[in-house]
Amino acid sequence: MFKTFRDAMKVKDIRKRLFYTFIMLIVVRFGSQLPVPFVDRDQVSGITDQFTKGAFSFFDAITGGSMESFSLFALSITPYITSSIIMQLLTIAIPRLEELQKDGEDGRKKIAEFTRYVTVILALIEGSAIAIGFGNQGLFGNRNDMSRVHYIGVVVTAIAALVAGSAVLMWIGEQITDKGVGNGISIVLLINIVSRIPQDITNLYQKFVGGASSIGGKVTAGVVIIAVIIAMVVMIVVLQDAERRIAVQYSKKVQGRRMVGGNNSYIPLKVNTAGVIPIIFASSLLQFPVVIASFLGKKGSWTNYLTSNEWCKPAHPEYSIGFVVYIILCVLFAYFYTSITFNPLEIADNMKKQGGFIPGIRPGNPTVQYLQNLLNYIIFIGAVGLIIVAAVPIVITGLTSAQISFGGTSMIIIVGVVLETIKMIESMMVVRNYKGFLDL
Repeated sequence: MFKTFRDAMKVKDIRKRLFYTFIMLIVVRFGSQLPVPFVDRDQVSGITDQFTKGAFSFFDAITGGSMESFSLFALSITPYITSSIIMQLLTIAIPRLEELQKDGEDGRKKIAEFTRYVTVILALIEGSAIAIGFGNQGLFGNRNDMSRVHYIGVVVTAIAALVAGSAVLMWIGEQITDKGVGNGISIVLLINIVSRIPQDITNLYQKFVGGASSIGGKVTAGVVIIAVIIAMVVMIVVLQDAERRIAVQYSKKVQGRRMVGGNNSYIPLKVNTAGVIPIIFASSLLQFPVVIASFLGKKGSWTNYLTSNEWCKPAHPEYSIGFVVYIILCVLFAYFYTSITFNPLEIADNMKKQGGFIPGIRPGNPTVQYLQNLLNYIIFIGAVGLIIVAAVPIVITGLTSAQISFGGTSMIIIVGVVLETIKMIESMMVVRNYKGFLDL
């Protein structure tokens, strides 16, 4: 990784792109510190403290602490992520959108435009819910001290600021993609999560290392923490890069006076076909009732079953029922998301049209059935890997009561984005080398 970065800095064009990305990330972090207008700073920490733990801890991590301080970027890029997932699902369900997706660059640009519109609508809905909900809890001061018109104006201003902040982050992400390095939205998400790591490391140090009574205990605690983190990173790297390659043989055919084809290829099936989506879906589904209850002020003991910080606690083993439900949902969403993004029938038809076949498997329905059975097996392995990565921080938190804002989901995002960005930089360097060779 360091060698790739060092070599990239020697190339002027890549160096300019890296510098542009760095400047944009500074803007992101600066905007995360700017408060929303009319917010009562004395009330913020007490009202938004719920976003630093429990069901909201992951939301706090991906916003880089912006929600905790209720800054302009409090919504972060979550509306864009949700919008992208919605558009991806609609592309499968609506034939017109599916045609646009297959229509090349122009079609993808049109879908990207629709995604932006949906992002603004979602940001408006989320911003309104948060501003009104927190406003009722006193985030903008005592309502009784303001006239109705004044209070409405304050809330509307806050909603406009939140929507504008989310739109600016979406724009920054797109600019990084075009003029910087890597996928801009992923880079913005990465910097928000990474910004919370120093505080989490401090919490772990104070909980385990600082709390140890002897030097040996401190060293042991430190070694265990580092070993667990390294083991999780290694497992995530393996999970992200692992793939099953299905051999494909193409038959020879006559074109003009020549025989073409007859070559061997393969279909790469990623073990983690759904990425981090199953964990996000499962977490969101469990958090939704807790979010609604918090805004309505009706949060009761039942929410502990849906709160990850309450799981795996020896004092309250009954709350771990939610943990079991979480695991089941992760597996179900892994199968669901893969089923709508990978179509064995389409793959089999494309192979048949190109004269390709899987050795030992007849074309047509036998190929479809073979791909489906193999896919089911791979999805289960990937889901188990995801569950292990996501469960380790939850179990440790439950047994030790350590407060950390990032978990397995955040680590998967960090490692995945870093690997993707490194590969993209390497590909840019390869393209430049080819261009230099052709210009000789």
